Amino acid sequence: MSISIAPLLIHSEQVPAAVRDAIRRAYEAPPEHRGARFASAARILYQETDLECGDILELVGLPGEGNCA
Repeated sequence: MSISIAPLLIHSEQVPAAVRDAIRRAYEAPPEHRGARFASAARILYQETDLECGDILELVGLPGEGNCA
């Protein structure tokens, strides 16, 4: 079972505003669109931080074999 801390990221001032907005939009989206929205949030977080892709995917609750680029 995978646990996402994405809900916590929405409220963290240390997370770029664009990422918080993307995560919020992912939760507000219909279920069939959430995966793509979380992937978008992961890409933004990857571009705006020096975190590794695998760590970012884990933070937003996506499978580790995804791509952040």
